[in-house]
Amino acid sequence: MATKALTKTGEMFPTVFEDFFKPWNEWFDDRSFFGKIMKVPAVNVVETKDFFMVSLAVPGLKKNDFKIDIEGNMLTISSEKEEEKEEKDVRFTRKEFSYFSFSRSFTLPEEVKREKIEAIYEDGILKLTLPKSEEFKKVAVLKHIAVK
Repeated sequence: MATKALTKTGEMFPTVFEDFFKPWNEWFDDRSFFGKIMKVPAVNVVETKDFFMVSLAVPGLKKNDFKIDIEGNMLTISSEKEEEKEEKDVRFTRKEFSYFSFSRSFTLPEEVKREKIEAIYEDGILKLTLPKSEEFKKVAVLKHIAVK
């Protein structure tokens, strides 16, 4: 007993045509801009009494792929990765290149101790801990104001 979901007939031609027209198809894809897919990693920022935690979802990279810089009060996290893949067979050679890059910048609050910022990359998540200075921790005491 065969079902249509398991039967794969006639798929060779759509794939060939799709690959042939791929450069033009990407121009009209909602996720692309002139054939270049725009990718910016998702970011979460959490504030506690003692620090800020910035987390970026960037799977597939290595810790050496990141560049983290501070210039003035601007924190910039960026990465560039270029890969080359080659397949050889008796009848053909296929060589593909891929390039991935991103850059995210954040304005640092005054209370962040720039010299104590730490970064850890594990399980596809880049986490930056931005500790607050002691003088700002004391000022950040929660105060409730009653409405009259």
